[in-house]
Formats: sequence, structure tokens, C-alpha cells
Amino acid sequence: MRILLLGNAAGFAAALIQAQDAAQFAPQFAQSAMVLEPVLLLSLVSLYALSKWLARLRYARGIAVVVLLVAGWTALVLQLGAVLGGAPTPYTLLRAALLGVLLAGCVAAYFFWRRRAYSPALADARLQALQARIRPHFLFNSINAVLSLIRSDPKRAEEALEDLAELFRALMQDNRRLSTLAEELALCRQYLSLEQLRLGERLHIEWDIDAMPEDALVPQLLLQPLVENAIYHGIEPGMEAGTVRISIARDKNQVRLLLANPYHPDYQHRAGNRMALANIRERLALHFDVEASLETEMLGGKFEIRIVLPYRRAT
Repeated sequence: MRILLLGNAAGFAAALIQAQDAAQFAPQFAQSAMVLEPVLLLSLVSLYALSKWLARLRYARGIAVVVLLVAGWTALVLQLGAVLGGAPTPYTLLRAALLGVLLAGCVAAYFFWRRRAYSPALADARLQALQARIRPHFLFNSINAVLSLIRSDPKRAEEALEDLAELFRALMQDNRRLSTLAEELALCRQYLSLEQLRLGERLHIEWDIDAMPEDALVPQLLLQPLVENAIYHGIEPGMEAGTVRISIARDKNQVRLLLANPYHPDYQHRAGNRMALANIRERLALHFDVEASLETEMLGGKFEIRIVLPYRRAT
């Protein structure tokens, strides 16, 4: 969609510059569109068909292939138009090919700088993992819980330390890569096992993951920060037991995730949960663009987080 919009915007601007008055603008744009629209559509179909092969090329080579592809389609469309006896266009073959190359270069530059604009979300990810996702109180409480088990249940204490070590190992990894939902779920269960030590019967987890695609690729550390927020803001402030509901399912070519926790407006921590949510939203946009979304809602005394992302798996 962005490529189509940028291409047509360029055609609009070119017609506006070339037209000597308002009366000439519409015919000028129509003539340009006779070349522009087929080239855009053919280029998009070709890029989709070659996307896996292009992804394996070095960036510079990939851009070169894309530019040559656009130039080739431009020349072919003009030649076919001449053979079929279509209306004359304001472009010669060489001029049209050069304009196609220029437009392809501008669009590629736009996507390059757009990705660079999101890079702070990746650069800050490891720091935020320590500052926002695993709060200090969780570390201290987990260690105290393990200490209380060393004599009474040494095996459980050992398992808890292994869970804690695994959790921090994941936090220190380079989380620019994608992980599978199965890996995210395993990490989430380790975190919940530690929280269960200190919260006991106050914490109930309701799982709805029978339709979860385990091989689906998601940003690393997607679930754990959400579950931590649910416990920190939904279970800890309450005086009674509470339930955190986690639902993950595949819906055709999408993965839908729902996380719900109780909400106690009179007993909330001062620190909100917007930092973790904003970070996850940025990483979803970085990896999946507009195909992914994160929405929150207060519904019936519960705080709900809904995430929708495309179903992709490792090839």
C-alpha cells in the first residue's frame, strides 16, 4: 500500500510540474498513469514472488535487483503499449526507464530510513529488559522465596534457581531476533513458577492455548512482560485471589493473543504499565509493520490486552 501511494504521489507531482495550466493537468496525469499503474502492479507482484530469494541477498545487491526489475517492467510496458497501438505517452523508452529507476530508489530510501527510525526500539531493548520488564522487587522476592525453600524443599529451591537463571539468560540475549510461541510460552511458565512461590493461592492462571500455533514467530520477550504487568497491576494490589487469563489462537493467517487480569482502581501501583506496552507496540511495528496491532481495554472490571500479528514461521 505504501509503495502504491508513493508511486502515485510521484506521478501526481510529475504531472503537476509538467502541466502548463490546470486544464492540461488531468490529461497529463492520465497519460502518466497509463505507464505508472501497470509498472507499479507488475513490480509489486514480482517483488512478492521473489521476496524469499531477495531476502537472502546482501542489501546493496537486493536494491540493485529491485531497481533493474522496475526499469525492465517500465521498458516492457512502453514497448507493449507501442505494439498494441495505445495512446501516446509523454515518455521515451530511456526517459521512462530512468524515471522508474529514480522512483524505485526513492521508495527504497524511504523504507531504509523508516527502518532506521525504529532502530532505537532495538537499541534500547536490552536496557529496558533490565529496567522495565524484570522489576527489582521481583528479583528480591524470588531470591527470598528460594531461601525459604532451601531447607524445607531443596529440590524445589533448585528448580526455582534454574528458572530464575533461564529467565535472565533470555533477557540478556539479543532480542532483535524472532522466537517461536513455544519458546515464549516456556519462558512465561518459568516466570509464573517463580511468582507462584511468593503469591501462592492468590495467583490463578487460566490457559486457553489449545489452538496456539507453536511454530509462529513473534518478537522475543513478548509474553513475559505482559504477564508481569498483569500480576503487578492486577494480582498484587488486590486483597483476594485473582485470575490471569492467557488465550492464544490462530485465526487463518493471523495469531490472536488475549491477556486479561483483574483491575483494582483504588489499589494501583504508582508506576503504570505503559512503558512495557509502548516497547512491545514499537517492536511489533518494526517486525510486522501495519499487519500487527496491540490494543487495550477496560471491560467488566478487567484490564485486557489484545494483540494481533501475522502468522509466520521459520522456513
